[in-house]
Amino acid sequence: MAKIDLISLEWCDLIFKDKNKAYGAYKMRRDFGRRQLAAIIIVIVVAAVGFSLPRLIKMAIPEKEEVMTEVTQLSQLDEPEPKQEEIVKPVEQIAPPPQLKSTIKFTAPVIKKDEEVADEDELKSQDELTESKVQISIKDVEGSDDLDAVDIADLEALTQAPAEEKEEPYTMVEQMPQYPGGVQELMKYISKNLRYPAIAQENGIQGRVILRFVVSASGKVEDVQVLRSLDPYCDKEAVRVVESMPQWIPGKQNGRNVPVYYTLPVVFRLQ
Repeated sequence: MAKIDLISLEWCDLIFKDKNKAYGAYKMRRDFGRRQLAAIIIVIVVAAVGFSLPRLIKMAIPEKEEVMTEVTQLSQLDEPEPKQEEIVKPVEQIAPPPQLKSTIKFTAPVIKKDEEVADEDELKSQDELTESKVQISIKDVEGSDDLDAVDIADLEALTQAPAEEKEEPYTMVEQMPQYPGGVQELMKYISKNLRYPAIAQENGIQGRVILRFVVSASGKVEDVQVLRSLDPYCDKEAVRVVESMPQWIPGKQNGRNVPVYYTLPVVFRLQ
C-alpha cells in the first residue's frame, strides 16, 4: 500500500477536486504544512533561548572580587597610655566628727496624763538641774566635758539645709494662667458660688470688688488681695469665693511653669 502524505499539494487537490477552491477551507488546507513547520521552529527557538538565558546573563555580569579583610588579634594591640585625669588619686582622709558636749535635754512643761509621757521626755526636777554640772540643750547627750566639745544644738543648726527662696510672681508672661474651661467657666463658677451678703443687700450696696491673687507654678490660688474695695462684707465674700477656686492651669515663661499675678473683678449687682 502506498504511503499517503496528508499535507502534500497533490492530496489537497484530490480532496478538493470538482469543488470550489476559492472557498477558505482549501487555502487553509494548503497552507497547513507551512504553519505547522513554523510553529515547531518557534517552539524550538523559545525553548533554546529559555534554557540558555541564565547562562548568558551570568556571562554578561562580571563576577565580584572577594574582599579579604585582615583580622588583627587583640593581643597584638598596644596598650594605651593612661591619661593624666584617669590616674586614680589617693582617697582623702575624712576628718572625724567633732566631740559633743554632755547635755541634759530641756523639756518644756506641758500638762499630760502620766501614761502619755515617755521616760526620756519626763521633766527634770529643779534639784536635778541644780546638782548637775551638765549644760542644758535640746537632747540628752553622753559626751565630753572638754572646752573644745561642740553643743549638739549648734551642730544641728550648721547642718540644717537653708530654706529655698520663693520665686517672685510675674506680672506678664508668655502664657498667662487660665481657669479650666476658660473665662466663661470662670464666670459660671463665681455666679454659682457667690453669696450676696444680706446686710449689703439691705443697704442697697452694689458694684465690683477688684482682687489680685497669685496663680502658683502648681496652679494653686494664693495670696488673694483686695485692690479696690466695695464693702467689707462684699470684700470678704469675694475673697472667699476666689480662695475656694479649683486648681488653675499655671502660666508659663520659657517653657517653665511660673507663679503669675492675676487681676479679677467680682461684681455684686442687685436684681
